[in-house]
Amino acid sequence: MTHRDPRLDNTSFWQHDYGHYSPNISLKEDLKVDVAIIGGGFTGLNTAWQFKQDNPNARVVVLEAAVIGFGASGRNAGFSTRLFGLEPEMVLLRWGKQKVIEAHHYLDMAVAHTKNLIEEQGLQSDYRHSGMVRISYSGKQLGRMEKTYQLLQKLGIDGELKWQDRSRIQQDFHSERFIGGIYESNTGQLNPCKQVRELKRLAESAGVSIYEASPVSDIERTASAIVLKTPGGNVTADKLVIATNAYSRQVPDTRRLQSRQFPLWTYQVVTERLTADQWESIGWKDRQAFGDNRQMLHYYRPTADGRIVMGGGDAIVYRTPAMDEVPSPMSWQHCEAHLKWIYPQLKDVRIDYRWGGPVSVNTDMVPEISFVNDERVIYSGGCFGHGVALTHLNGRTLADLLNGNKTELTDFWIVNRKSISMPNDTLSYFGGRVARRALQAFDWWEERNLQGK
Repeated sequence: MTHRDPRLDNTSFWQHDYGHYSPNISLKEDLKVDVAIIGGGFTGLNTAWQFKQDNPNARVVVLEAAVIGFGASGRNAGFSTRLFGLEPEMVLLRWGKQKVIEAHHYLDMAVAHTKNLIEEQGLQSDYRHSGMVRISYSGKQLGRMEKTYQLLQKLGIDGELKWQDRSRIQQDFHSERFIGGIYESNTGQLNPCKQVRELKRLAESAGVSIYEASPVSDIERTASAIVLKTPGGNVTADKLVIATNAYSRQVPDTRRLQSRQFPLWTYQVVTERLTADQWESIGWKDRQAFGDNRQMLHYYRPTADGRIVMGGGDAIVYRTPAMDEVPSPMSWQHCEAHLKWIYPQLKDVRIDYRWGGPVSVNTDMVPEISFVNDERVIYSGGCFGHGVALTHLNGRTLADLLNGNKTELTDFWIVNRKSISMPNDTLSYFGGRVARRALQAFDWWEERNLQGK
């Protein structure tokens, strides 16, 4: 396994495409602050900026172990959507009807909050409010999708959705593989690496101190303060936010987090720039994001410079730390093959970049915001790979909690709930592998009669 200086990291296409990036210096002194935040991604930077807006004179510091955008915030596909945990049926089964409705409303606010933040603050992240499409390849998939649509109608949360039949969806996307789908308006897509580094700029402009290449090696709690130790200096804080998501198992002195979430790796590829004729051959004129209705779903989106990003189709649990890079040639080959299966028109298109990264999952199947041992320490995680809009609004929720305010956001049911702990690491690992095989088998069953599969 190759270990690289995180300051020089170009792990994802987005990071590579960003070009030269100059990280901030690492912490080289002792600090005393009101709020310390571990993790310089969407969650941490949004929290820092929101809290600083509320408390201009507060001392706020963000400590990032690598560089801003190293983790999921610089690697994800950039979908700003209402996706929450697993499928609605699973959330309904585990949590009940009312909580599904409340989750939808929270995510509705999250998408709007993210869009408004980008527009009002002038963040340059290639944001497009272009909607999203969920498609099916087989009759069995389409049948499940129709039941999901009927469920959302029954719950009264289908207002942004529109059912489309085979003729309409093939007219829009020029793929014989697509036999029906659901169009969802009022969602967006962005360049995640540009977004997270724009959030860095925004937070710093408000007076937040950000240190990169500053991993926290120890956390010590006393009655009066929380002390974070880094190689270059210590930070003494009144309150702490752990905003590390899939990397939370690397945070010291947070044993409860060891059993509450696990990193799950997913992989992506991006094509070379398509020509005008190639775009014309595949339709897709509105350039929406779209995904399929598989258990191991694939997701697709265009980039601002005319490429296609495609990922998913598999999710892998490793025993290695999330900070280590784990390539998966088989996953990348699967992505490329599947893209060219739905679009034979692109059979000669070159894949320009391949990457992967971990997302945070938990046994409860939904995100969580929780206190860790006492109310001075707050943790946010479990985004299941759907965290773009969610983490932006979670930043506002975390700021409310830091302020000690009771608001509509802090009343949301994912806040300070008691999540189910995972078993030990060995059982979690093997359980994840078994679940992966089961989902793959389910997809094979639904797609077994598809030509070319």
